Amino acid sequence: MKAYWVCIYEKIINPEKLKEYAIKAKPAVEKFSGKFLVRGGKNRTNEGIISPRIIVAEFPDYNTALECYDSAEYQEAHNILEGHVIRHHQIVEGN
Repeated sequence: MKAYWVCIYEKIINPEKLKEYAIKAKPAVEKFSGKFLVRGGKNRTNEGIISPRIIVAEFPDYNTALECYDSAEYQEAHNILEGHVIRHHQIVEGN
């Protein structure tokens, strides 16, 4: 069963750091056969927090999604975000 990263940004404090993160995160995700289904774009908040950015990445399965998040390559990218964004990141299994 496929798995997804769902990331909802609550606040982007430094857009330049977010761009730097995105450049490093993409090859890490692709290394684990992940692909971005949603990466920014128009969105409308119907309930909950208003989000300036939403990401959805698809992986072949749940364990691969976990391995990617925990990998040295992704964590190197993730560390760029520290203090520059507030976001909610979840890994969920789905169809």
